[in-house]
Amino acid sequence: MALIRLDWIIIGIFFVVLISIGYFASRGAGKNTASFFLSSRNMPWWLLGVSMVATTFSCDTPNLVTDMVRTGGVASNWQWWAFLLTGMLTVFVYAKLWNRSKVLTDNEFYELRYSGKMAEFLRGFRAVYLGIFFNVMVIASVSLAFIKIVAVMLGVNPTVALIIAAAIIVFYSSLGGLKSILYTDLFQFSFALFGAVIAAVFVSRSPEIGGLNALITHPAVVDKLRIIPDINDTELFISIFLIPIAVQWWAAWYPGAEPGGGGYVVQRMLSAKNEKHAIGATMLFNFFHYALRPWPWIIVGLGSLIVFPNLDSLLAAFPHVDPQFVKNDLAYPAMLKTFLPAGLLGLVVASLIAAFMSTVASQINWASSYLVNDLYGRFIKPDATEKQKVMFGRLSTVLLMVLSVLLALSLKNALQVFRYLLMIGAGTGLLYIMRWFWWRINAWAEMVAMIAAFTFSITFIMLENFGMQELGGDRILLGGIETTMGAWNIFKFLSIVLLTTVSWIVTALVTKPVDDDILRSFYRKIKPGGPGWKRVIVKARSEGVELVKEKDLKWDVPTGIMAMLFGAMAIYSVLFAIGTFLYGELRTATLFVVIAVVSTTTMIYFWKRLRTE
Repeated sequence: MALIRLDWIIIGIFFVVLISIGYFASRGAGKNTASFFLSSRNMPWWLLGVSMVATTFSCDTPNLVTDMVRTGGVASNWQWWAFLLTGMLTVFVYAKLWNRSKVLTDNEFYELRYSGKMAEFLRGFRAVYLGIFFNVMVIASVSLAFIKIVAVMLGVNPTVALIIAAAIIVFYSSLGGLKSILYTDLFQFSFALFGAVIAAVFVSRSPEIGGLNALITHPAVVDKLRIIPDINDTELFISIFLIPIAVQWWAAWYPGAEPGGGGYVVQRMLSAKNEKHAIGATMLFNFFHYALRPWPWIIVGLGSLIVFPNLDSLLAAFPHVDPQFVKNDLAYPAMLKTFLPAGLLGLVVASLIAAFMSTVASQINWASSYLVNDLYGRFIKPDATEKQKVMFGRLSTVLLMVLSVLLALSLKNALQVFRYLLMIGAGTGLLYIMRWFWWRINAWAEMVAMIAAFTFSITFIMLENFGMQELGGDRILLGGIETTMGAWNIFKFLSIVLLTTVSWIVTALVTKPVDDDILRSFYRKIKPGGPGWKRVIVKARSEGVELVKEKDLKWDVPTGIMAMLFGAMAIYSVLFAIGTFLYGELRTATLFVVIAVVSTTTMIYFWKRLRTE
């Protein structure tokens, strides 16, 4: 189905509305860095929560989910579903701690928590490492999905389309900063979610599929429906379920799912009115992100197995698409182009563009905040005025967008980037969780964790590129040893986690601890509590310094962990209830609804017992 004039009119209206919202929201938003990057720290929980989920809801996300469904079935989504545990830990333990810090970026945390030249270096290094390297990679991955959508659905030059979209993003994000992004996110998320649901409905009802019942009973789909992988398939069970749910969620750093919070999630929490709004925002984000969004994409992914059973069928259906882009993630836009009628096709295309733009705008604003606050304003020009900092932020926004577009043209598929990012962040997660609650962690430990994770990841990638021979199917030959790709991926991930974790723990124990005055200042401001700070409190008390007031003696992290566990159970139950309902298993769906209600009630009980300011 080709786009007709009506489709292009809908897409045009979308852009007009988007630019208008961004422009009107920008008024007064660029007067200083706090307003440009944190919207004056006065945003409500519901707007921040929607913005978080809009940022993670990019046009590459349905492509990634489709890739997972086609290659490993529905259960393969545990590779990212497991991060719900990270998210809920952030909700009930770390959201209020971040809000108390009152930093402008999470990189500023390093000089709040650590001491010495290494703390300064780490802040600047992370600004470049995350602000440029990681963010450009993430934006490039999102841009790759945009390229594939344009190539399949619009029939125009994807490079030109990407440049136009990038220019619009740079315009409204550099004009009004975070405030413009928050309000455009609200519009774009609503638009994108509606488009995803409509797409799933039309695809499942198409004559080639014949409805949900025909879909889930089709021979090409039946063995892909398991929500929990078959335990008898040991290798698959371990790789896509056991490792993510037991290790990955706390051990790996991944953008948007950082253990202990990080990146644009922290940026939103710092923008909240108070601690309660920070907690509410992250709670809403996790509910939308994990419970409500996945199934429309999964339905389309399952349907693609019927219509495009392999890559050859995709290539045959879209011969004009560059063969390097014909991977399993291309199946999502291919299904939409094949089955959506005129008018609705334009609406869904606009919704995917909305998803792309909301993510990229947030990523470049977050990255720019690093470059302004933690590099330019801290090291390059410490005496810079607020006007100069905002101007540097706008210029860095343009630079980041240009670099991301250039990198996007060299990538092939979204799953490739997802796995590389997981590897490079493997083993660092536990440190980000513990640094709030164990006084002995220092800047050297963080630096070593980053270097170790990156070095070990690159080592394994080089082993694959130069020492691995594919034998056919899933079998490989590596170093004279024949194994499967799944077993190798398990060994690789666990090895990086173990080696990186040991590296930073040993470093923390053998290097000089953080100065007492910094530790005491951090404790007074954040009030983390717990046995990991006992030595600092006792030493201060022996010197006549009282760090803890009577009301702060009670450590509520155990209560937060209980709220986290029941909250995760509630959201997983809603996710499974929706899935089993779509599968036609009404009794099972009802059971999951009951579990969700009980879990939610229990979560609220523990939530109310948490101490907030």
